[in-house]
Amino acid sequence: MITGSIKTKVDKIWTDIWAGGITNPLTVVEQLTYLMFIRSLDEKELANESMEAVGVKGVPKIFPQTPTGQSMRWSIFRNKSPEEIFKVVSKRVFPAIKKMKGGRLPDFDASGELIELDGDEKQTAFTRYMENATFMIPTPQVLDKIITGLEELLGGASSDPLGSLFDYENSEGAGYAEADYRGDLYEYMLGKLQAAGQNGQFRTPRHIIRMMVQLMAPTPDDVICDPACGTAGFLVESADYIRKHYEDDMTDKQWDAFASDTFNGFDTDYTMLRLSAMNLMLHSITEPHIAYQDSVSKNNHEAAKYTLCLANPPFKGTLDKETIHDKLKAVASTTKTELLFVALFLRILKKGGRCACIVPDGVLFGSSKAHKAIRKELVENHWLRAVISMPSGVFKPYAGVSTAILVFTKTGDGGTENVWFYDMKADGYTLDDKRSEIDDNDIPDIIERFNDPKGEAKRKRTDQSFFVPKQEIVDNEYDLSINKYKEIEYTPVEYPPTQQIMAELREIQAKIAVEMDELEKLLEDE
Repeated sequence: MITGSIKTKVDKIWTDIWAGGITNPLTVVEQLTYLMFIRSLDEKELANESMEAVGVKGVPKIFPQTPTGQSMRWSIFRNKSPEEIFKVVSKRVFPAIKKMKGGRLPDFDASGELIELDGDEKQTAFTRYMENATFMIPTPQVLDKIITGLEELLGGASSDPLGSLFDYENSEGAGYAEADYRGDLYEYMLGKLQAAGQNGQFRTPRHIIRMMVQLMAPTPDDVICDPACGTAGFLVESADYIRKHYEDDMTDKQWDAFASDTFNGFDTDYTMLRLSAMNLMLHSITEPHIAYQDSVSKNNHEAAKYTLCLANPPFKGTLDKETIHDKLKAVASTTKTELLFVALFLRILKKGGRCACIVPDGVLFGSSKAHKAIRKELVENHWLRAVISMPSGVFKPYAGVSTAILVFTKTGDGGTENVWFYDMKADGYTLDDKRSEIDDNDIPDIIERFNDPKGEAKRKRTDQSFFVPKQEIVDNEYDLSINKYKEIEYTPVEYPPTQQIMAELREIQAKIAVEMDELEKLLEDE
């Protein structure tokens, strides 16, 4: 977790960018992303040079071995004047990373023209989406402040031949692994999107993501997808979970898949794709499958490909019916994105694949044919495992919509016998716009009870969680709202006799009369 002085340093960098005229939080994170990537290239090159120094041969070079190519390295240009730094970054480094191939940066000729690399080498997931990127830092002075801030924040890592990102012995970050620190740092920056109004739609609260990942318990053999990935929070948290639980036992084949095929994300915003690719790269996932794709359109032909879906798809959106994939309309004939994405999860999951997704409450009880059809599909043709209702304040300050988490497994031949319901009342934060941290938190209880179905079978409808038989759900037209099944236990309140209440009121009235008399005397004395 990033705390204390580290947050202060990040906030200072943020303030410097805002003072320079960039006030859109999404743009701020995007520009910081570019600079962190530029810095990471030099760190990698320094590590490569260290390997060469101890006799390792054939180590690839990232930067061209020319004066111009070497001038693009962070460790070299960061000590120049602000004007020279601005010129190098805007005119050389930024154009070069947009044309990066096979882990190599192109060079420039004597006239300053970029020499594009030949060959069909692979681009990194990040550089793949740099084509439309724009360098927007307005002045040399602002850029110099940001670079100085990043150096203070990251402990002068580029001067370290091992490319370490943090001086663990002399900071409050002691004990952090490099990837953990970098990842948490970037997550903190992305977290500012959540607190920035409209742009927060791109981000699901980290603790909710973590809960959903823990419920699904991904393994190294899973192929994970978020078809509305945003900043890739679900994929990053899944990677952290796998490393934490399986790192010591993973095979070389599993590690190769971890770096590439395990994590898949799609979005229709190139900025989000750049941010998500950077986020994954900072968590040691170097070649994730991150692609531009309208997941519910006819252009998406993927089916039965993934073993786990984790997502918070768009709410309240509507689409042009002609663009929607026919296979999705066959499940639920609608243009509402929240229903189409549930149908999409069922389509892209392999048989036996699991899903945990966030949906607005309307999906649970909506009365339209499409709403009933998608619920019937889950209950009758697959295994609907759980419905976790969340309080409306979870997505504040930028949205007050009530939501729930659906947990299900694709079977194709049914399997739902009982559905587990949980009424989350607290998530560890206040439910107002401030979202301040508090002690009340149902999340640990949710995870524990979800993994103890035998114990839950004994719970009553008056409890916070309980099972509901499939037939009862069918009889209620597949209504999945918890209030339909929860029983409220009313406790009678005993009040004093009426005469006692009247006597107390007269006593209060008498005291008021005495005090009014005293006040009146004080006024007369004046």
